Amino acid sequence: QVQLVESGGGLVQAGGSLRLSCAASGLTIRSYAMGWFRQAPGKEREFVTTITWSGTVTYYADSVKGRFTTSRDGAENTVYLQMNSLKPEDTAVYYCAISFTGASRNWRSYDYWGQGTQVTVSS
Repeated sequence: QVQLVESGGGLVQAGGSLRLSCAASGLTIRSYAMGWFRQAPGKEREFVTTITWSGTVTYYADSVKGRFTTSRDGAENTVYLQMNSLKPEDTAVYYCAISFTGASRNWRSYDYWGQGTQVTVSS
């Protein structure tokens, strides 16, 4: 059974940093693209970043480019999202997901999702 578990969310002041982790079980993620999405109350799910199976190519939403960095550790079967210079508009539940069909900005391309972790940025 495939499971993705996010951790590392919390409350941080504007300008601060957080590092989210997404640990996978039930499969080896090194062969698949991984993505991060977020959803704020009353808003649609939003693409944040995706990383290819090799880890050599990443894509970011314009709103987080230059502030967020995604990476993956095959040995740990984990994907990370380093978030710096956080802003109040980054407040959302953050989800990681795995895609069997390749890196994509479209949430519909992802096959399994974690339960999400709350990130709250205070002004």
